[in-house]
Amino acid sequence: MESITFGVLTISDTCYQEPAKDRSGPRLMALIRQSFDNAQVVASVLPDERDLIQRELRKWIDRNDVRIIITTGGTGFAPRDVTPEATKPLLDKDCNQLTLAIALASLQKTKFAALSRGVCGIAGNTLVLNFPGSEKAVGECFEAVRELLPHALHLIGNNVALVQRTHAEVQGSVAALPKVLRRDHVCPHQTGAGDDVDRNSPFPMLPVHQALDTILSVVQRNNATNQQMDALLSPINIPPFRASIKDGYAMKSTGFPGTKRVVDFIAAGDKVSLHPLQEDECFKINTGAPLPEDADCVVQVEDTRLLQRDKYGEESLVDILVEPKAGQDVRSIGHDLRKGDKVFPAPDYSPVVFKSLLASVGCQLQRRKPKVAIISTGSELVAPQQPADTGKIFDSNTTMLEELLLYFGFDCMQQHVLGDDLMTITLTLSNIFDAVDFVICSGGVSMGDKDFIKPALEHLKFKVHFGRVNMKPGKPMTFASRGTKYFFGLPGNPVSAFVTFHLFALPAIRWADGWERAKCPLPIINVALLNEAIDLDARPEYVRASVSSINGQLHASVNGNQISSRLQSIVCADVLIHLPGRTATKLQARAGEIYSASVLRYDFISRYE
Repeated sequence: MESITFGVLTISDTCYQEPAKDRSGPRLMALIRQSFDNAQVVASVLPDERDLIQRELRKWIDRNDVRIIITTGGTGFAPRDVTPEATKPLLDKDCNQLTLAIALASLQKTKFAALSRGVCGIAGNTLVLNFPGSEKAVGECFEAVRELLPHALHLIGNNVALVQRTHAEVQGSVAALPKVLRRDHVCPHQTGAGDDVDRNSPFPMLPVHQALDTILSVVQRNNATNQQMDALLSPINIPPFRASIKDGYAMKSTGFPGTKRVVDFIAAGDKVSLHPLQEDECFKINTGAPLPEDADCVVQVEDTRLLQRDKYGEESLVDILVEPKAGQDVRSIGHDLRKGDKVFPAPDYSPVVFKSLLASVGCQLQRRKPKVAIISTGSELVAPQQPADTGKIFDSNTTMLEELLLYFGFDCMQQHVLGDDLMTITLTLSNIFDAVDFVICSGGVSMGDKDFIKPALEHLKFKVHFGRVNMKPGKPMTFASRGTKYFFGLPGNPVSAFVTFHLFALPAIRWADGWERAKCPLPIINVALLNEAIDLDARPEYVRASVSSINGQLHASVNGNQISSRLQSIVCADVLIHLPGRTATKLQARAGEIYSASVLRYDFISRYE
């Protein structure tokens, strides 16, 4: 689909007061970006107020670029549910069949869908859809209309050529179209027996977003750490005493500027001094040290002047150049964290955050991370430390996948390089799954005579949820499960393994670790293409590219030849650009066009210009 802008409007009194509680809006935005390359999204959160909702909808409808608006929330029977009433007066045309399609799809999931009153319609050149407010319902409703949206926009925009093409395809007349319109069509549903008679794979080729949704619906999320973080209360005050914020002099604020006698020195780690303190006296004090009992403020060193030292060289008289004020440069007891308060105001799985906060209160939590093993298959493979041999190649996938796990904060429990032998693969997998939750395997998942992964999984009673994905590179990507054991079969070409790890395996491991759904995939940014022209493939393609910041705008340049065996394409790869599949009207990606891109690394800008 061509580049368009979606509007996502969350309508909820609760989410308006506390935007962090909005789950449906972010879920919608993630689904849009996963489903449509080049999609831009504008978003807003409003309370259940009819006038405010209408004003925001009208503002978006009047924009030329916002082509689809999806609201979430306010479609029920509650007194303040007024989203349909706010939407209807703005519509030029009702889309009752679209409303019915959403309702029927929702009713297949739950009978309570009958209690939703959402409407759909066209306002000017904009399609407006009302979805319910729950995160689950949003996903179900979006799936019901996702494939209809491009054609709907073609109809609304009176794009005759594209409308006729779609009608011809639906009516089975693709063969009658001009050759340019059916060039290199890839049918994601073409399957066969995979035998000598019909060598097509028996697995349908799923869209990337559907494959990821399937994975995350199967993998069980471990909420234990989340619950532990939520329940952990601080056993101490931080700081446990009144602490000096500066290096300076502790004194009574009821005193005065001018000359004061230095009675003692207090360093960080000293006990609270109980020494009586007069108004013309002070303590020299270090940052972080406890205030004396009689002092209530600190004057920093920069606001004083040394007048005298004693015979031992210690300060004895100082001149205070500013007026002391109560509480000045003092952290009160529990200023940063009070005893009994939550240590984690929100779940955060960053090891830096998790371990640092626990250390700050002297606590320990046993966090069980998912256990992962890595396998590379192929009789042609030898380990990097082994001598080179005729007909052999060095295995890079095991090293690459292990380093990627470590980079993203997970550990590799085991790693194996296996030859193309069905019995060896089956026995090894059986033994490995006794100790781990996930196996990430590269190779052996395509249609070759020696691709034994799927037979081994079948023997071990695993359910193969999918065996092909409509993407380049990575078409043979496979996912299987048995109970709480999960298998990722990545293609053997190094770049294919690299891409599919980031798009499928990493989000699944994060989900199992308890991460929020929206944070499991790689973050997505928009980049402007620097390459003059790139021929599009029939399948959506995920190309490695480096990012430059030019005058504050992000641009991306594709890293040379993108063949899936060329591991050098990951050098300086900051992002995976999402290039759409080729269409009759879009054969190339061109310089200056904006594309979505998945961020591969934390330091994802290679150059600044």
